[in-house]
Amino acid sequence: MRVADFDFDLPPELIAQFPPAVRGASRLLHVDAAGALADREFRDLPGLLRADDLLVMNDTRVIKARLFGQKDSGGRVELLVERVTEEFEALAFIRASHAPKPGSTIRLADDVLIDVLERQDDLTRLRFPRPVLDVLEQLGRLPLPPYIEHVPTADDEARYQTVYANAPGAVAAPTAGLHFDDAMLDALTQAGIRTARVTLHVGAGTFQPVRVDDVADHRMHSERYTIPQATVDAIHDTRARGGRVVAVGTTSLRALEAAAQAGTLHAGSGETDIFITPGYPFKVVDALVTNFHLPKSTLLMLVSAFAGTDAIRAAYAHAIRERYRFFSYGDAMFLEKKPQ
Repeated sequence: MRVADFDFDLPPELIAQFPPAVRGASRLLHVDAAGALADREFRDLPGLLRADDLLVMNDTRVIKARLFGQKDSGGRVELLVERVTEEFEALAFIRASHAPKPGSTIRLADDVLIDVLERQDDLTRLRFPRPVLDVLEQLGRLPLPPYIEHVPTADDEARYQTVYANAPGAVAAPTAGLHFDDAMLDALTQAGIRTARVTLHVGAGTFQPVRVDDVADHRMHSERYTIPQATVDAIHDTRARGGRVVAVGTTSLRALEAAAQAGTLHAGSGETDIFITPGYPFKVVDALVTNFHLPKSTLLMLVSAFAGTDAIRAAYAHAIRERYRFFSYGDAMFLEKKPQ
């Protein structure tokens, strides 16, 4: 497969720059297992689910991962923390006229000096003088995606976060979850549809372009995930009842599929660089709630694997014709898995 096979032309005005005025006031494109399309509203989602279905949601919380500082030379530097690896250490992308060398420091504030430890491919390992999450909360800025062009506001700090976010560590939101509000969660409960949680800390690698021509040559950044035993038990019970496992977002799907690589889903924590492309045999997930994804992105490849390449091409062409809103703050899709 060629990366160019997953390209499409998107009018810039369809890239959502702001969330809808009310959380969940979004459109929903339903793509069934045969590839048939139906235009709906997100509030219609409970009607597309069955009483024995299980929604699995990613409860990661977005951290204020973007930092600005100065090198020893006085030059400006921008940091995007990609992953918190230990209480006082993190891996980060660094943007500067000349990258700071190992052994140097970066000053974020008068009392906050970061030690540059070593390069690890395109990331740099850093040591903080205080717990990383504390420094980010004090000095960091919300890391909105590069295609959102405004400076983050207080509204973004609320809306670029799911209502059920719990475990801090993501540098990008699990955006399918942004559509859910408390009223929707209550409606699902009233309909007999259960929910369960996983955690996958979304890394900045989700926005990194695919720089190869052949899909097989691409390597994913690793991300940390946790699958609770209660979620595994809920999935087994759902299967026994004849219900479907519905992943809310590609991050929930990747966590579940990563934890089932040996053939059986297991609880626990780990690192995953799972790269799902057409031909992948899905082991856990039966349906997927997701947003629209970037051209030539790994996430577009993932949904093509799930719903079928032809179905996704048709769905995206339809969405563009019908003026759906794209990407993080945009509209949603409900995808039923193509028969394998």
